[in-house]
Amino acid sequence: MKDIANFIAGFRRFQEKYFSEDRELFEQLRQGQRPKAAIIACADSRVDPALLMGAEPGDVFVVRNVANLVPPYEPGGGFASVPAALEFAVLSLQVEHVIVLGHAQCGGINALMNETSNGGEFIGKWVGIAQRARERVLAELPAKPPALQARACEQAAILVSLENLMTYPWIAERVAAGAMYLHGWYFDIAEGSLLYYAAARNAFEPIGADVLAVSSVSVVPRFT
Repeated sequence: MKDIANFIAGFRRFQEKYFSEDRELFEQLRQGQRPKAAIIACADSRVDPALLMGAEPGDVFVVRNVANLVPPYEPGGGFASVPAALEFAVLSLQVEHVIVLGHAQCGGINALMNETSNGGEFIGKWVGIAQRARERVLAELPAKPPALQARACEQAAILVSLENLMTYPWIAERVAAGAMYLHGWYFDIAEGSLLYYAAARNAFEPIGADVLAVSSVSVVPRFT
């Protein structure tokens, strides 16, 4: 119950900070949301996109799942949470940027690399979306330590999700028209650093204000 009490106390602080100090912001938010970016992030409790980006309420539309994965487009799919969220963000909110935010020490990618799901019913199938990333890492880095392989797979899985995003026709059309941009970012928990996928060099590099203009992805490298 102590944790719940802390959450309630935190909400009281939220009320005091935002509702007392910035009533104008919430008056605007009452009229609806107009975020410019959607972030596909991991459900990991250590990786809060809004906290990492210093975002205010209403700034980002966040979709979180195990290992920040995007499944490929499947017309008429079943209970498709991520595609539904993407559809709303892109077609209704008309976001200008979609960011796939991966991170170090990802439990979902660890399950993928070790082909385990902790006896669970759903995790194994879900992380299988990035099976191509695992196969590529094992083929290219067969003798490397498991920790390095996992890091490589965490980053490769971001590229799989970027590629899968381009299978959605209403995303591909907007990217081709220059109306929307895709980004691949990677948060290193141990170093406290943020990397971005530089498509021109096919590598993840430290992000900074000087690279923002070239950090978008228009052509995603295909996995073979």
